[in-house]
Amino acid sequence: MKKVAVIFNGGTISMKVDEKIKAAVPSLSGEDIMAMVTGIQGHAEIENHTFSNLPSPHMTPKLMLELSNLVQELLNREDISGVVITHGTDTLEETAYFLDLTLKTDKPVVVTGAMRSSDELGYDGPFNLATSICTAISSSAKNRGVLVCFNGELHSAREVTKENSMALNAFSTPNFGPIGIVDNNKVIFYRNSPESIHMKIEDVKKDVALIKCAAGMDSSFIDFAIDKGYDGIVIEALGRGNVPPSMVSGIKCAIERNIPVIIVSRCFEGRVFESYGYEGGGKNIRNFGAIFGDMLAGQKARIKLIIAINYTDNITDIREMFENGIYDDNICE
Repeated sequence: MKKVAVIFNGGTISMKVDEKIKAAVPSLSGEDIMAMVTGIQGHAEIENHTFSNLPSPHMTPKLMLELSNLVQELLNREDISGVVITHGTDTLEETAYFLDLTLKTDKPVVVTGAMRSSDELGYDGPFNLATSICTAISSSAKNRGVLVCFNGELHSAREVTKENSMALNAFSTPNFGPIGIVDNNKVIFYRNSPESIHMKIEDVKKDVALIKCAAGMDSSFIDFAIDKGYDGIVIEALGRGNVPPSMVSGIKCAIERNIPVIIVSRCFEGRVFESYGYEGGGKNIRNFGAIFGDMLAGQKARIKLIIAINYTDNITDIREMFENGIYDDNICE
């Protein structure tokens, strides 16, 4: 029987409602949660580990790196077939993507959690944990990067996002849909996972600002990020990667100071592209040296840039990590 390491890392899956304050708080241990996953012992041998009991808004890139190191240690063991990690849903996609970029393995790594606390009707934690363990022991889940498992659906960590604040199927993959499902304990994949890169970092010493663009904005927030010493900036731009003209001076200032500026779209679906040549248009700001982030959401682009600038200070290499030939001028080759 295959052995799966289950790492408990807090979140709603480990919470109960405190009657005094009438709100959910961390309460359950990993053993408490596993006891609710009935019958799983017939499918896999489980080895429990506790990383934290934190709500997901308390997660930081430094904690993500500590978690990544623990996961890598477990994956390096010959007796471990896969790893499942529980996590609060608010920042789950960021931690999952951090792991995807920093882990080096062909073994399945699955991140899951719950949308309802353990004393709410319809507590989904045990089901999500059970389907995640089924995924972790599936040979078809190998070489797919980090996966996110919720509500019987499997998503790539690179693509997935939390699109609903309360629904059991809160996680989805814009543009493409899930890469697979878990049905009657069987893991089924319908398409391949997107290719990812691996960057091994030793520490998280540099930070990245995330700025959302809206009509009429100027460079104030960009200037603030520069003055505060941020080492990188991600801008959730309009549409295909356009900004108001009054933001251009801030972008140029950051680039002149060798601060990488990543452009993504605030749109839920689609990718950025240098379609428009007016002042503030995507072509205009990319010509200044801004880097395009394809389909990445702002929070994902921030995680990737945090890892990238802690891995290298070479802007050309960072550009390649994000653009990777997809913005070449040659069309229909």
